[in-house]
Amino acid sequence: MSKIVLKRIYSKELPDGYRILVDRLWPRGMSKLRANLDLWAKEIAPSPELRKWFSHDPEKFPEFEKKYMDEIEHNDYTKEFVDTVITALKDQDVLILYGAKDEEHNNADVLIKFLNKEINK
Repeated sequence: MSKIVLKRIYSKELPDGYRILVDRLWPRGMSKLRANLDLWAKEIAPSPELRKWFSHDPEKFPEFEKKYMDEIEHNDYTKEFVDTVITALKDQDVLILYGAKDEEHNNADVLIKFLNKEINK
């Protein structure tokens, strides 16, 4: 069965699958060729205001998680994004890619929680 895999886009080896970048900004130093994306879903990323407020501060993460989850739930793009993930999962793994250095406190981590909840309804 296909699964959702969370990976930092800078990882040396990325498994095969449908590759989705979930950051609003393009990762520094990453070429589009090397990224080899199927989708750049910048519309599902945190708003610029929320991203700047969070500023990758682990102490702010619990509040960031609540605020970002609220943004996801009220985002007009969310249904299309979830449908795309579900469709891709029928044939292959889906790689949710992000650029943040902190692998535990980032928007992709929150988005994975949301996706798992939506897919397992």
